[in-house]
Amino acid sequence: MAPITVAKSSRSNLYDQLLKQLGVELSPQLLELAFTHRSFAYETGITTTNERLEFLGDAVLGLVVTEELYLKYPDLDESRLSPLRSGIVNMRALADIARSLELGKYIRLGKGEEVTNGRDKNSLLADALEALIGAIYLERGFSQSAEVIRALIRETLDSAMAKGAGLDGKTALQELVAAIGKGVPEYQITETGPDHDKSFTASALVAGEVIAEGSGKSKREAEQSAARAAFEILHNRSE
Repeated sequence: MAPITVAKSSRSNLYDQLLKQLGVELSPQLLELAFTHRSFAYETGITTTNERLEFLGDAVLGLVVTEELYLKYPDLDESRLSPLRSGIVNMRALADIARSLELGKYIRLGKGEEVTNGRDKNSLLADALEALIGAIYLERGFSQSAEVIRALIRETLDSAMAKGAGLDGKTALQELVAAIGKGVPEYQITETGPDHDKSFTASALVAGEVIAEGSGKSKREAEQSAARAAFEILHNRSE
C-alpha cells in the first residue's frame, strides 16, 4: 500500500498502524469518535459516542457487500445471494475482521466493560468496525470506502462460499445437516389468509427439533427463508 501521511500528534501516532493497514488517511478526531463506546461516554460525561457512525457504516457495508456479490456472482439468484451476504455481514464475521485489524486496543471503554473483557466481545468489535467504516465514508467518500471494504471482506467471502453459503437455502442446510450427522431436514408448513392472498410459515426441523422459522407468499419462499435461518444457526453452533 502507498505510504500514509497524517498530521503528527499523540493521537495520530496511536492510529498510524491502523491507517497503514487500511491504506487511507483519516483525522484522529474522527477515529477517536469511531472508537468511543457508550460506556466510556457515560462514565466520563461526554455526549458523543460511535453509535451514529456505526449506523452509517452498517448501511455502507451492506451496500458494498451486496454490490460485490451481485457483480462477482452473476449466475446466483437472490435465494443464493442472500445467505451468502448473511455469511459476511453478521456479528461473528465482522468481529473476526475487527480482530485482524486489532481494533480492540483502540476502543475507548468504561471501567465496567474493561473488566469484563469488552475489548474482545464480538458485539463491541463488530460495532467498532462498522463505526470505522462510517468514518471512512464520511472523510474519504464511497469509492475509497468500497475499496477498503472489499479488501477487508475478501477472505470472509471466500470462506462463506467454501462453507456452502452460496447454495440455495435448502441445499445449504441439507449439506450442513448431513455433514454433522443429523439426517435430513424436514419442513412443516402452515398457511393463513384467503385463497387469493395466502401467507405461509415454514418451520425447519433437524432431528425432530425446530431450528428456525421463515415466512413467505409461497411454500417455497417460506421454506427457503426457514432453511437460510436454520443454516446460520446450526453453522454458528458447529464453530
